[in-house]
Amino acid sequence: MQRSRWATRRLTVKSSTMKRLSLRGRRHHKTTATEKKRVSGATDVTQPTEIVAAEPVQKDDSSVVEDSGDGSGPRQVFFNIPLPRELQDEEGRPKQQYPRNKIRTAKYTPLSFIPKNLFFQFQNIANIFFLFLVILVIFPIFGGVNPGLNAVPLIFIICVTAIKDAIEDYRRTNLDSVLNNAPVHRLVGWENVNVEEDNVSTWRRFKKANSRFFGSAWHSIEGLWKEDVKPANDFAAQADARMSIETRTTPWESVASPNSRQSFISAREDIQMTPVPSPLPRDLDMPTISSAMENEALLLQNLKGDLVNHNLPVSGQARFHRDAWKNLVVGDFVRIYADDELPADVIILATSDPDGACYVETKNLDGETNLKVRSALRCGRTLKHARDCERSQFIIDSEPPQPNLYKYNGAIKWRQSLPWDPEAEPKEMSEAITIDNMLLRGCNLRNTEWALGVVIFTGHDTKIMMNAGITPSKRPRIARELNFNVICNFGILIVMCLIAAIANGVAWAKTDASSSWFEYGALGGTPSLTGFITFWAALIVFQNLIPISLYISLEIVRTAQAFFIYSDIGMYYDKIDQPCVPKSWNISDDVGQIEYIFSDKTGTLTQNVMEFKKATINGQPYGEAYTEAQAGMNKRLGVDVEQESKTIRAEIAQAKIKTLRGLRELHDNPYLHDEDLTFIAPDFVEDLAGQNGPEQQQANEHFMLALALCHTVIAEKQPGDPPKIIFKAQSPDEAALVATARDMGFTVLGSSNDGLDVNVMGVDRHYPILNTIEFNSSRKRMSAIVKMPDGKILLFCKGADSVIYSRLKKGEQTELRSETAKHLEMFAVEGLRTLCIAEKELTEEEYREWRKEHDLAATALENREEKLEEVADKIERDLTLIGGTAIEDRLQDGVPDTIALLGDAGIKLWVLTGDKVETAINIGFSCNLLSNDLDLLRIQLTEDESGFSTEEEYLALAEEQLDAGLAKFNITGSDEELKKARQDHEPPAPTHALVIDGFTLRWVLSDTLKQKFLLLCKQCKSVLCCRVSPAQKAAVVSMVKKGLDVMTLSIGDGANDVAMIQEADVGVGIAGVEGRQAVMSSDYAIGQFRFLQRLVLVHGRWSYRRLAESISNFFYKNMVWTWAIFWYQIFCNFDISYIFEYTYILMFNLFFTSVPVILMGVLDQDVSDTISLEVPQLYRRGIERKEWTQTKFWAYMVDGIYQSVMSFFIPFIFVALTTTAASNGLDVAERTRLGCYIAHPAVFTINMYILINTYRWDWLMLLVIFISDIFIFFWTGVYTAFPYAAGFYQAAPQLYQELTFWMCLIVTPMICLLPRLVVKCIQKQRFPYDADIIREQSQMGKYDEAEADAAAAIAAAVAGTTEGVEGVSSNSSSSTGTKGSGRSRKSKHAKYESVDEDRRPIYPPSIATHNTRTQNNSDGTTYIMQSRASAEQLRLQQQRTAEQEDDDIMGEEPERAVTRPSIDRARPSYDRIRRSMDRVRPSFEASNDFTSAARLSRIESTHSAREHPGGQRRFNLAVVRKRGLSAFSKKSIDPHD
Repeated sequence: MQRSRWATRRLTVKSSTMKRLSLRGRRHHKTTATEKKRVSGATDVTQPTEIVAAEPVQKDDSSVVEDSGDGSGPRQVFFNIPLPRELQDEEGRPKQQYPRNKIRTAKYTPLSFIPKNLFFQFQNIANIFFLFLVILVIFPIFGGVNPGLNAVPLIFIICVTAIKDAIEDYRRTNLDSVLNNAPVHRLVGWENVNVEEDNVSTWRRFKKANSRFFGSAWHSIEGLWKEDVKPANDFAAQADARMSIETRTTPWESVASPNSRQSFISAREDIQMTPVPSPLPRDLDMPTISSAMENEALLLQNLKGDLVNHNLPVSGQARFHRDAWKNLVVGDFVRIYADDELPADVIILATSDPDGACYVETKNLDGETNLKVRSALRCGRTLKHARDCERSQFIIDSEPPQPNLYKYNGAIKWRQSLPWDPEAEPKEMSEAITIDNMLLRGCNLRNTEWALGVVIFTGHDTKIMMNAGITPSKRPRIARELNFNVICNFGILIVMCLIAAIANGVAWAKTDASSSWFEYGALGGTPSLTGFITFWAALIVFQNLIPISLYISLEIVRTAQAFFIYSDIGMYYDKIDQPCVPKSWNISDDVGQIEYIFSDKTGTLTQNVMEFKKATINGQPYGEAYTEAQAGMNKRLGVDVEQESKTIRAEIAQAKIKTLRGLRELHDNPYLHDEDLTFIAPDFVEDLAGQNGPEQQQANEHFMLALALCHTVIAEKQPGDPPKIIFKAQSPDEAALVATARDMGFTVLGSSNDGLDVNVMGVDRHYPILNTIEFNSSRKRMSAIVKMPDGKILLFCKGADSVIYSRLKKGEQTELRSETAKHLEMFAVEGLRTLCIAEKELTEEEYREWRKEHDLAATALENREEKLEEVADKIERDLTLIGGTAIEDRLQDGVPDTIALLGDAGIKLWVLTGDKVETAINIGFSCNLLSNDLDLLRIQLTEDESGFSTEEEYLALAEEQLDAGLAKFNITGSDEELKKARQDHEPPAPTHALVIDGFTLRWVLSDTLKQKFLLLCKQCKSVLCCRVSPAQKAAVVSMVKKGLDVMTLSIGDGANDVAMIQEADVGVGIAGVEGRQAVMSSDYAIGQFRFLQRLVLVHGRWSYRRLAESISNFFYKNMVWTWAIFWYQIFCNFDISYIFEYTYILMFNLFFTSVPVILMGVLDQDVSDTISLEVPQLYRRGIERKEWTQTKFWAYMVDGIYQSVMSFFIPFIFVALTTTAASNGLDVAERTRLGCYIAHPAVFTINMYILINTYRWDWLMLLVIFISDIFIFFWTGVYTAFPYAAGFYQAAPQLYQELTFWMCLIVTPMICLLPRLVVKCIQKQRFPYDADIIREQSQMGKYDEAEADAAAAIAAAVAGTTEGVEGVSSNSSSSTGTKGSGRSRKSKHAKYESVDEDRRPIYPPSIATHNTRTQNNSDGTTYIMQSRASAEQLRLQQQRTAEQEDDDIMGEEPERAVTRPSIDRARPSYDRIRRSMDRVRPSFEASNDFTSAARLSRIESTHSAREHPGGQRRFNLAVVRKRGLSAFSKKSIDPHD
């Protein structure tokens, strides 16, 4: 079997071909380079290695690679070759220094924690102020009572915050430790000249000692409450802490553990860990000397590269030894085994595969779990053992470290002797190195026994680390804005202190006042000094104007909010036992202000579960399915989807039983498992059994055989009874095709060098595969040339329907083509991904001729890819159509409903994905992100593969497209428009959506175009950024966050999403089955995307409103209390005397008033969670930030000042009217007793004020208010009963017997609260908020049904019943409070996190059959109807549909217009969708528009009609598809026009 491979990966600026050409062209820029022949290396097995003069890979004209010495520039790495003198320093050590492979994502170390954490905490202005006050109180002259007691609150806040930060960082440190100490097999016993010995400096020794000390101390403390503490470096015990733990096959062991595996070849052991074939003799295929003399040029071309210098002696010391990741350095040889994770960026030299291929899973890097093929360098494939590495001599010229995951540019150089002329000078040879020859850190080796390579980038130079970013320190927006209010209050405090200082200084300066006669004199000696002292004393007394208790209360509130989020059963995902885990406790209020959500697609919106649902074979449609797209279409038509889905799913369940029974009767397939069957088609089984004639039976068999033979999957047999065959594929949809063939009785058992072993209906057969022409992004198809058992040679081709139809044999199968096209159209209407299967019979002579052309193209030195594609296109013509398939790319449960709900809330959702444009658009339509009411704006720059286009040209082209897009909205992208955009929080009109790819995004994110791009995106309802790197994702988030000054949330599930998760204000990680890398860096971890609606719309909105109200009330109550003290100073010459007894001041923020305001912040609800989801528009106040505004803050401050006046002067008047004196001679006018008169009504007023501002008056809130009010009486009574109270002794019985006291207690709160009550009444009646209206509707019973459904669903979920699952299923039509809290349906296939689109053997969703009629905000018929049907017509249609479906159930055959029903029988799924389409047929006939089937007819045979191979038609996918039109429709609008 031979595969044709060519470069298919999307690269930046230059293709892989031009990279090789650019390497060749660099010698022309050198002044001292020599001209020699050169042959390029490549990944194809038939490609020769090019011979070139050795030359560094560099971008300047220098002949020597220069570097700053920090390893950040271009690098030359030498292997078994002495380091040149110019690369050494004076002492002979390497000049170039590379970072260690040890990484640290944690923010702190044991040494840096205290200073660094204090630095972060004292960025809070309030903490600086409180520290200053603590210092001030130390000096008795300023009137401080107890310095230690005053410092307690600040110490408490600092310690609690530090402990929380330490816990969060300790988890990161543990993860770092596990990774850094993970095992890898590194070559030892040889000299790596690129780095010097690791001489550990004194400072590093000191740091290591500290880390060990604190680590052991912590583990000792842990041992007090844990029975067995796991060692820090025990990998076997801590396997679960490792990133990508699910990819591990055996537990990791500590490198230093006593039972660890020894070196690859131990001193006394001759058995190698992994048996590998011995190196073949080097001279078996070498040409003879005589032939060399005849044609040396030909021999040079066919010379196979070999890095091993066989003349070098072997020391025998080199061996692969088990070591830790952190000990790897640049230039090390490493051997990676199957399922191992890559410790660094490694260039592959050899693999266990004879062709040098290996498979890699990159989900940690880019979120994709499909396998990707990587190839070893051709010159290194002879390296097998340690001794080969010891004798290899070569140099690698590498580009500098850079974060692009899809690009690498380098070259390997070596000198090789000529076998036909051993005495001649060795030839200098070179081979290009691309990204396809590199394994990146974080990837996992799959389906490959071993791979041998060299380390080129380590530590923070690796691509995954360069894309990870720095772990941020996030502060909530309210906390940041609170700094301004603290500064304002500080200003007020300074003014109060100045007034007190001046007034007190003036009072002491008077000589005619009584104080000059009866006092001992001013404290400072002079009036001015006394005023100075008074200023600082006033600062201490009035400090509650900036309450430190507020920050303590907020920590309590946020912690309680995090606990309730964690405890919410509505966000619990039982499949993986995952609740919503708040990892950052202090940003819950930010979740209530989110305006933009940035989401990954694969694994976040989709399940990556591809299920084969339907097929059309020989004009017969098969398959029963009820897709989410079909349910969404019917829901918008007014159908009771919940009832319909129950009925249809019951029918499908019966059909599945019948299908399985028929398959068992037909063939006892041991590989058929009931739970894996997704193609439910009883009629297919009947036809396969021959019940409807041999013609259809043969067609079905041939169709399934084509699926079993035309693919590139790897079959793995899992032992068991019965056994199970699973498939590993480069694409999950290809695995679904082969899995369905297996279920139908055509099981791929495995592959050999020359073909595939297939079990066909119980009979094992071997099919030689002559050639496999793999998929690439431009071909959109793949082919396999197979030799059948009867000797025939067949070419099977599968691809996008438009591509296959254009290659069918002209003039044949007219009726079949038309019928198949109609079926594919119906499949597309259901939201399925369609493709076609075709074949072509080849004669021996045809195949031999084509094989010659193919081999010549494969060995071409120039334009190899283009020639291979041209040759492939030549044979893939005049095909015969076999049929088509339909696969469902299933969304996660509840994704469409969640996106629609978030959109109703005013939140804009952008999708940032690494997938291809067409795939992202298809998913956008499926999940309600796009609709056919939206015009798609496609911003696309065409990459110049010649590499001659300049940055200025790209920027000019990008600006031209941006200006054209902005013109549609009558804007230009000016600064004034940006200012207006920052103030406008309204959702954009649902008229446009924007799609952009990663290459174009690179240019529009430049400083000159970023503003225009941002303003254009703001005008669009949806934005899809495709093929973007992790760094680009973070850049887009940063652009929106900073450019529009909005709150952003990023959600993803893979390591490729970490950068944008950290960049956003709130990061949410999905704890998927495949990996938890995103969770480790996130602020919130959830199990499914649908839980986002509850997190944001319920808990986020509650938290924001609660925090905003709590902070306002906290400032208010402290204003009342502090200003009451200030008013008293008027009567005592501002000598800063306390009006209140000192314990009152301590108790005020501790017991009297703090608990109600804390409870408000934790439990208050304006509406229930159910109503929050029923009316998502309530969330818009958070987007507009109307709950916490400066207007609101100052209104509460003014209210506090007013109430302080009333709270002081009304009791003052009542005291003046009281003449009763106590037995000790003190009357109620005594200072502290007057304070009692003021404190009691002030506390009552404050607590009543908090109650008025609280929406939810439940028993707990009322009880806390009552206890807080009673507590002041209790404290006064108990405290004054003891002589310890001194002058305050017996104050309680004296005051409580006064009538004026009780009159004051009643009158004062009434007068204080009257303005607030009046304003509240006017606002509720005349200017109600949305929440006020909804609350009134709720009181009237409008949401009682929803509340009851939500309660029942939660009760069922708690009980774990299946009824509860249906009640909270995302497929339910009701948006209840527990929407999305149920369990998901069980997956029938392995999940894939993503699809490498450039290598996808199956294609993006059909271009020709792409139908957007099933999407949201559409009646389903827009693109072919001239006018929309009225609501009455829709109801009539629904009624007729229901009647017809009832007839179906009763066994009556409904009317349907099928052109060629060769077999007459009922197909419920086919008939349902056909009737739906038949409703709109008359309007279609009256229009000039094309249906999908009609468009296929237009493009069919366009390639087969041409004879010239270069005439391949290219379709411009940049053309915008509008209102259901594909790129082939004449009515599509090109944005460039």
